[in-house]
Amino acid sequence: MANPEESSPLLSEEKQTTTPPPATAIPPPTTGEKKSVAIETEKEYSGGEWTADGVPLGHGGSVIGEPISRNQWDSSLFSCLGRNDEFCSSDLEVCLLGSVAPCVLYGSNAERLGSSDGVFANHCLTYAGLYMLGNSLVGSNWLAPWFSYPSRTAVRRRFNLEGTCESLTKSCGCCGSIMEDELQREQCESTCDFATHFFCHYCALCQEARELRRRSPHPGFNGRPVFVMMPPSEQTMGRSGNA
Repeated sequence: MANPEESSPLLSEEKQTTTPPPATAIPPPTTGEKKSVAIETEKEYSGGEWTADGVPLGHGGSVIGEPISRNQWDSSLFSCLGRNDEFCSSDLEVCLLGSVAPCVLYGSNAERLGSSDGVFANHCLTYAGLYMLGNSLVGSNWLAPWFSYPSRTAVRRRFNLEGTCESLTKSCGCCGSIMEDELQREQCESTCDFATHFFCHYCALCQEARELRRRSPHPGFNGRPVFVMMPPSEQTMGRSGNA
């Protein structure tokens, strides 16, 4: 028995009239479009946070799969006197504060890292209390590093600086398996930050202060208008030709 749909001339004509037009060929995306799509994908994956090198934070590698290149510290841990540059006087001030009044130096570092009011007083007074308590109990400043070491982690994360574990991996090849996992790497770096503050506390405070003063202005200068005094232009008085 013949199919009624095939034998009906009206149905065949309707099929012919409702046939969709052929699809036009879509040109392949260009190299720039591929790169923008890849960047948007990486940005969504990382939550929109990016480093100074254009690499998303919280990602184990770059867009092309290579390790993230970290920035180097401006000065080493034991360069207490700083460098002979335009910040030489500031480095000497940092060295003096770290030796005589570390609570003031730590409060200044916290003030440059934080943005709320009262950061300097809260951190400086808390540090001073722990400093006096530790010296009264065992005769050494062993309590304050437990309170101050997160500032080193904050400085390292803000400026995308190389940590101790990454430095050891580059120099001797150890900690290679830890570097592959982002969570383990950050836990190792935080432990190294605490060890640096505990065993080389004053040098760590000075290094962080030098880094902050070179990379970020003091928050007290933000938002203040700057007035520039311009000297008056020379004025000449013309003499009239008529007496």
